Amino acid sequence: MRLTDGRKRYGGRGKTLAFCASAVTVVGLVPIATSLPALGLELSAPQAALYSTVSIFPPAAQRMTVCYGFVCRRREMLDFSPGDRNALTQILTAGRASAAAERAAVQKVVVWFDRRMGPVIGTNKRVAKADFRYFDDKHNYDCWDTTRNTTSLLLVLQQWGLLKHHVVGDPHYRGNALVLQTPHNTAVLLERATKVEWVVDMWPRGYLQPPDVMTVGKWVKED
Repeated sequence: MRLTDGRKRYGGRGKTLAFCASAVTVVGLVPIATSLPALGLELSAPQAALYSTVSIFPPAAQRMTVCYGFVCRRREMLDFSPGDRNALTQILTAGRASAAAERAAVQKVVVWFDRRMGPVIGTNKRVAKADFRYFDDKHNYDCWDTTRNTTSLLLVLQQWGLLKHHVVGDPHYRGNALVLQTPHNTAVLLERATKVEWVVDMWPRGYLQPPDVMTVGKWVKED
């Protein structure tokens, strides 16, 4: 059953434009903390906008909304079972030795998410860099979906206390028509010690492939 946070299907919110652009833009929002005491989360304004712009709740320790179908037009609830939490804890525990090891563990977490949800919502058929031109939204994520899903998953890990070397950063965006760089966005981790921002970007990779992990400085120059 496909559910929204309101426990009924919700569709048609927002429009997917060429490539991975969207009608919703949150660039330039001031990162003012938005307190959500009922969920135990504090979100910056850019993080909160990921959810408010498509009318879904932010993640909680017990569950998150999985977006797919391009700009979150399709939704499924992921309720974390004890087995899910145990598997994710084992993956992150193996990466506690260093920041680089933790980023490698986060890549494995995203692969876990792909495997966990793919058979449930049909995204086990997804392709890399999917957009409206594939005419297969029901099996794919666009980059708005992957940014929301990855950010949500990272926020859950952070709330569980599993991130030692990083905190969840604000999503980042790129796109420069003057140099033919198409619009794109991604989830971000901020390294605690160095304050370097690292993208965690699953959209350019296919099903069960590790997401791109690189510095934001490098990512913004790619296409």
